[in-house]
Amino acid sequence: MNPGTTRGTNGGTSRRTVLAGAAALGAAAALPLVLPAGSAWAATADPVDDAASLRTRWHTLLTGGPGLDLTDPQIAAAVARIGKAATTSAKGLDPSRTDGLFPDLTSTTLSNHVTTSFKRLATVATAWAVPGTPHYGDTALRDLLLAGIDWMLTNRYGPGHTRFDNDWDWEIGSALALNDATVLLHDALGAERLARITAAVRHYTPDPNLWRADRQIATGANRVWVSTVVAVNAVLRDSGEDLVRVRDALSDVEGSGANSVLAFNDASAAAEGTGEGFYSDGSFLQHYKHPYNGGYGKELLNSFSRLLNLLAGTTWTVTDPDLDNVRGWVDEGFDPLLVRGDVMASVCGREIARPSKQGHVSAQTVIEAVVRLIPGFPGETADRFTALVKQWIAADTYRDFLAVTDLASLVAARQVIASPVPARGPLVTHKQHPRMDKAAHHRPSFALGISAYSSRIYNYESIQNENLHAWHLSDGMVLLYTDDLGHYSEDYWPTVDPARLPGTTVIAGRPADAAGQRTTSTADWAGGAALPGTTLGAYGMELRAFGSSLHGLKSWFCLDDVIACVGSGITADAGRAETVVENRKLRDPRAALLVNGDAAPADTGWSARLDGVRWLHVAGTGGYVFPEPVTLHGLREDRTATWREINLKYGTDTSVTRPYLTLWQDHGTAPNGAGYFWLQAPAASAERTEQWSSAPPVKLVADSTAVHAVRRCADGLLAANFWAAGTAQELTSDGPASVLVRPEGKTVTVSVSDPTQLRSSVVLDLALRGLTVASADPGVSTAPAGGGIRITADTAGRHGATLNLTLKRS
Repeated sequence: MNPGTTRGTNGGTSRRTVLAGAAALGAAAALPLVLPAGSAWAATADPVDDAASLRTRWHTLLTGGPGLDLTDPQIAAAVARIGKAATTSAKGLDPSRTDGLFPDLTSTTLSNHVTTSFKRLATVATAWAVPGTPHYGDTALRDLLLAGIDWMLTNRYGPGHTRFDNDWDWEIGSALALNDATVLLHDALGAERLARITAAVRHYTPDPNLWRADRQIATGANRVWVSTVVAVNAVLRDSGEDLVRVRDALSDVEGSGANSVLAFNDASAAAEGTGEGFYSDGSFLQHYKHPYNGGYGKELLNSFSRLLNLLAGTTWTVTDPDLDNVRGWVDEGFDPLLVRGDVMASVCGREIARPSKQGHVSAQTVIEAVVRLIPGFPGETADRFTALVKQWIAADTYRDFLAVTDLASLVAARQVIASPVPARGPLVTHKQHPRMDKAAHHRPSFALGISAYSSRIYNYESIQNENLHAWHLSDGMVLLYTDDLGHYSEDYWPTVDPARLPGTTVIAGRPADAAGQRTTSTADWAGGAALPGTTLGAYGMELRAFGSSLHGLKSWFCLDDVIACVGSGITADAGRAETVVENRKLRDPRAALLVNGDAAPADTGWSARLDGVRWLHVAGTGGYVFPEPVTLHGLREDRTATWREINLKYGTDTSVTRPYLTLWQDHGTAPNGAGYFWLQAPAASAERTEQWSSAPPVKLVADSTAVHAVRRCADGLLAANFWAAGTAQELTSDGPASVLVRPEGKTVTVSVSDPTQLRSSVVLDLALRGLTVASADPGVSTAPAGGGIRITADTAGRHGATLNLTLKRS
């Protein structure tokens, strides 16, 4: 292959040409995952620049490669899955039809019919290419596949065919699937058909840097998808020049950070006006302002790992120093958002409304990608990634990764599992993602995800007639993950009451489908502060609801095993306002609900007004403590829905029914300054919940429209969210801020942030005597103030990140 030339690739002056040290993917490290055992390329670092070798690499990614032990039960099961999928995909395949290659994919207005047709052909072609399937090497099936490709090129895809509906299907979805089918069938295609295929793909996706009729620059996951399309097409055409373009499209050849996949988007987002890609705090945004780690983010990681494997050890090896940022993608952007094989739904975008993407499916893609990355990051990072993969696979007892993954990933994952590196163990941390208004709280027995939005972040996405009922996904939704690992699978999203998502404060009623989607808030305050190295964090949001006058202030103080939930200033001109304490899909339909120790009826259809509630306990979920007795409403119901109700594109009309228990606080019609306070104790026993109701472990300090604050009784920790200038006992802030003050022995740790991301500084007065500075983050300074200490934190350009100060007592 002719390597070709392009700007910034000659000599040693380009950033892209600087080796990334241990992070550079070399042939000896990367190829065992993608090449057959014993391959000569697996033992040499010499460049692999011929098209046949690169095509073999991609073929191996699709099939697992030759030499598989078909007597191995797991290998045999994976082969059987491939055969079964092909049998299903081949149903109705008929190139003699005039309206469509498949009887259910005949639309000339829905572009996903084109992509799905190519995906089915690729699925069948995989079985034809994998030894051990009933379809392996079948000449009649081969001819049927070739005729199917010809039909699609003649009737749907390529020069002469005008695109319709969604550009993604033409430039990415159809092209990826057709490329895969072409690699699998390569030796049977013939030169003329191969040329026709590659020309069709190039017609829609000619270059990784320019795409669509308006020549829009692709960013984020779209950029990597487009690069993958061009790369495989280049291999099929023996074009080294196009592989140069692919390599440089992934990097920052201009040194500006613009459109680089590898560079963190922190600096370039404002300048470029897109905001798409990974940020150094682990946030991932796509479609400008949508949090999307579990959707487009996982697909970027997946496609990128495949591209690195394809190009490793060649003239086109990716050697940008920013390749090292991939470590941060995994550690900050995925690990905190995975819970025992599930990905937190608040960062999965509209994919939660797809029946094929329920719960643990997204995590499978993440695991497969990290498995591919391990050989390219030798040393400490490889060990850490290995420990992560082993933990992720072992912790998911709901969906066995080894029983669902593809052949190549199965082989590689078993090698990882056999490594002497131990599994990491359960994640215990409090992690905030201020660039996308999300927080994750992990304890050994549970995890909690908090979803907010602001003037910087959209509330939810509902395009292409998907995710039609996600109105309140970011209105303070709290998703609790327990040992019920299938809770957010098994038809949760079509059946849950979308007007009463847990944790949200809403105006009762159901908006129109997709109402208000892709909307930012008029409020800037969303975020919090986290104490480093602990599971202690303060989080909050100013809620200004779409479509109504509802306004309120909401805080979650995550203090190890207790979350203090505070609300104030809940006001609306009209409508009945509610705050949802819990809305749980019940693993056991008759799971016990205790109200002040008394069992509520467990019958479906039960509903009641619950007066004087001091504590609740839901079996299999946990406890809720109300230090001041409140009136709640409870409801048990079987909820029936179809996936099509929330997804016209991919949903089915089959009815599904699931049991739910919902608990909420009614603030009344047109409330003025209403509020709430309760302690959530996930996974706590009924006995522990009752004990805490008599002696709450956390006390409310302030719940005004200026400040929310709580104090933990055991150690005196003070956590506060200042909505404006105000005072919470010994702590005063000059304006909006989130603060934690933790006394511990002879030290006091202060953590502070600006959740509005607008202030140049935050000034705190801490009325404690005898304190001197032990250590401080850059940008944090102190001075005496009255009988205490004044702390000034430079928050300009910090984008809501936490700054820390440690004080010692004299």
